[in-house]
Amino acid sequence: MSSIAFKPFHGLRRSSAVPSPTSTTTTLSKPAVKFHVSAAKTSPKLSNRNLRVAIIGGGPAGGSAAETLAKAGIETFLIERKLDNCKPCGGAIPLCMVGEFDLPLDIIDRRVTKMKMISPSNIAVDIGQTLKPHEYIGMVRREVLDAYLRDRAKESGANVINGLFLKMDMPKHWDEPYVLHYTEYDGKKGAMGAKATLEVDAVIGADGANSRVAKAINAGDYDYAIAFQERIKIPDDKMVYYENLAEMYVGDDVSPDFYGWVFPKCDHVAVGTGTVTHKNDIKKFQLATRNRAKDKILGGKIIRVEAHPIPEHPRPRRLSGRVALVGDAAGYVTKCSGEGIYFAAKSGRMCAEAIVEGSQNGKKMVDEGDLRKYLEKWDKKYWPTYKVLDVLQKVFYRSNPAREAFVEMCADEYVQKMTFDSYLYKTVAPGNPLEDLKLAVNTIGSLVRANALRKEMEKLNV
Repeated sequence: MSSIAFKPFHGLRRSSAVPSPTSTTTTLSKPAVKFHVSAAKTSPKLSNRNLRVAIIGGGPAGGSAAETLAKAGIETFLIERKLDNCKPCGGAIPLCMVGEFDLPLDIIDRRVTKMKMISPSNIAVDIGQTLKPHEYIGMVRREVLDAYLRDRAKESGANVINGLFLKMDMPKHWDEPYVLHYTEYDGKKGAMGAKATLEVDAVIGADGANSRVAKAINAGDYDYAIAFQERIKIPDDKMVYYENLAEMYVGDDVSPDFYGWVFPKCDHVAVGTGTVTHKNDIKKFQLATRNRAKDKILGGKIIRVEAHPIPEHPRPRRLSGRVALVGDAAGYVTKCSGEGIYFAAKSGRMCAEAIVEGSQNGKKMVDEGDLRKYLEKWDKKYWPTYKVLDVLQKVFYRSNPAREAFVEMCADEYVQKMTFDSYLYKTVAPGNPLEDLKLAVNTIGSLVRANALRKEMEKLNV
């Protein structure tokens, strides 16, 4: 067994009697309690070494965290089992992410400027007329985006380890390190790999919905959706239709609580759906999604099938001692839209920034108070977004008549402008009071019509 250790800890400040998996509970359903503990002024300086941090998971959250830490001079280790991972993901990213994370345009497969929202009765609403000429939704393949972010972290000085994280020994005393156990696949030990250990000062769990780091700190469970996606190579003449167009299908046939999608990639389309409440029926919903789009993907060949759990809400606990969760491991996927890529990358960066600040660029030890600042900033900035989308999903995804009302609303130009402005730039777009009033009236009208339609449908089913 190989191991990576470092010189003993010196004078760690105690944030509680002994950090333990049950020391902290933080949720998004309730704003975090505000108390501030800063390591920067009172925590000891590290002797003859810099702070050491391990990131478990090499997706957008892990890659962004690793790059931020490495650039600041912190000794950074990123452990990822599947360096060619193709997570089943629609792959949509907002325009602001391209600039904010300095993404090169050549990793973006398609620039979507048109969307079709298709109701249970196959009424299609065109969305996108409010976009400015330079605005678009980026479509990426996760294997391309994730690899790019990891490579950039490596270029900044991070140590990228092809390994499977197994477990973590928690410190028994406040001045002890976390000991990570993992299997390393370096190509020299054969397919079975070699057992190894790593000692670090802090850990960032970016290892997805089935996070082992979350289990190690007793972070609690959450509801999750199953996302199922097929990549389909369609004829070139049909691919022209999807050149800059994405489709979203709603209806009980494609999902009782989510939506089906057809998103364009470089030379194929991704067709998928998801559900929380009827996981055993996911293949039936996928077949229905393909059938709804069958005329447009006719002659296509399935080239890859993917499935993965997607969190539905934040975990009960996202922080314990010097261990923090980010991305899907923390539960940062929005309701209604299912968006997670941007929030994963953003949470990874924010967590890393909190560590950089608290450690004074790796020169001092950090504690739970330093990592808590990341959660405070995150909850303040994004908690309202998650709650609003949660409400929208509960209101408009509950029945086919409600979905018809939702698609009807999407035809409104003001709704489109507010939606795209908020999505593309991740800010709450300022509204027009008169238009907001009209929207409220129209929404009520749509819901009333939906309720009346639901009652009539129930009569027909009696």
